[in-house]
Amino acid sequence: MSMKITWLGHSAFALNVNGHPILIDPFLTGNPLAAAEPDSLDAEIIFLSHAHGDHLGDTVSIAKRTGAKVVSNWEIYTWMQEQGIENVHPQNTGGGWDHGTVHCKFTVAHHSSSFPDGRYGGNPQGFLFTVDGMRIYYAGDTDLFSDMALIGKTGIDLAFLPIGDNFTMGPADSLEAIRLIRPRMVIPMHYKTFPMIDQDGSAWGNRVSSETDTQPIVLDPGSSYTLG
Repeated sequence: MSMKITWLGHSAFALNVNGHPILIDPFLTGNPLAAAEPDSLDAEIIFLSHAHGDHLGDTVSIAKRTGAKVVSNWEIYTWMQEQGIENVHPQNTGGGWDHGTVHCKFTVAHHSSSFPDGRYGGNPQGFLFTVDGMRIYYAGDTDLFSDMALIGKTGIDLAFLPIGDNFTMGPADSLEAIRLIRPRMVIPMHYKTFPMIDQDGSAWGNRVSSETDTQPIVLDPGSSYTLG
């Protein structure tokens, strides 16, 4: 298994899984840390954690251009169809599906979710990806919750955790999340983009190294890490 992970800024990631391009929460337009233009990205699948504009982002334009399948909760699924996107797959909390390149199970995320116009966006989600026996947990926008220990029992190789505070868990709670999940590696997200979530990724990484057994991977926008 080969997975190249590129941080596009905020909570947006480009994954190349065994040669197949995948996007998660592609918020680029209006993202001051955006490391790519929407028109420069390819995708076969786009996973959306919730409907907030800083996650929904450029999904519609990218999906229309590439024909990518959009995977989301039911409310986003129906909204996407209204935007003319037909290649959409709905899931909900606890449900899993084999998308060919990856298997994805939806997990709980404690947050809110609404479209930019204020319309209800359904429950927010996290993702548990399985690829060739490797498990990757993308927590989405969430606070710390004790059932992260159950997710950890599946054996997590890599976790993506928000550390920005204010809207999600902050650095201290993310350390407790790491202790519950026990991933081999962890990547921070949802931080540094705006003043209210400005955090020092390097200082966070030092704490992860000194206070847990997990390896921190702190990326700069546009930089990559290869897993596998």
